[in-house]
Amino acid sequence: MLGEKRIAVIIPAYNEERLILKAVSSVPSYVDYILAVDDASVDATFERLREVDFRAGFECIRHERNLGVGGAIVTGYRRCLQLNADIAVVMAGDAQMDPNDLEPLLTPLLLNKADYSKGDRLSFPGVFKTMPLFRFVGNHILSLLTRYSSGYRQVRDSQCGYTALNKITLDKLDLDNLYLKYGFPNDILAKLHSVGARLAHVKVRPIYGEEVSGISWFTALFRVPLVLLKSYFWRKRRNSQARRAIIKTVRRV
Repeated sequence: MLGEKRIAVIIPAYNEERLILKAVSSVPSYVDYILAVDDASVDATFERLREVDFRAGFECIRHERNLGVGGAIVTGYRRCLQLNADIAVVMAGDAQMDPNDLEPLLTPLLLNKADYSKGDRLSFPGVFKTMPLFRFVGNHILSLLTRYSSGYRQVRDSQCGYTALNKITLDKLDLDNLYLKYGFPNDILAKLHSVGARLAHVKVRPIYGEEVSGISWFTALFRVPLVLLKSYFWRKRRNSQARRAIIKTVRRV
């Protein structure tokens, strides 16, 4: 618990047998629940997770079939609602997120200055020395496109999955309507904008080491931009429906 808020950390994992225990053990002690979601891994990820007996509040959830990283996160979100957690955090199963950045990430929510806090690696000093060049350039391009698709014109690092979401806003989200594959971080921003969520950015340290990226060039160049396009038109249609509903209400009055 931090600031009298119950904190849950969701750890989506797919084929992370080498790093998953490192990711779980790195979660700060003030976190109340750790929800590891094994997305039907074909390696020993689930077996490694079953070895965890060193943390109170730890749960392992296993998908029978692979749903994608967004699917694993949504499963975690649903469990957070069942547990009545005040804040749901997402940390990767490849230990690519610095646990020292968690408290700063939570601070905007604890101070009620934001509903959704998002890690920003691209503003971290010296990021270009740490982040591979193709990711650095690609993330900047996708962030620019996400500003228009999501409605949040200040998006800085759209692809960063290090996030924190408060329960009030999570309750408002239609979890059945979220894109479940790569592109989830972009799509959820459009959905959050539609429910009026306040967005905060927090500088977080980019970490690259043993992890192996599951994002292909095809995904980065074609699939994610397609998700952005769909999110843009979904948001525009949703806004148009909301305006029509307001006009009808006014006319009735």
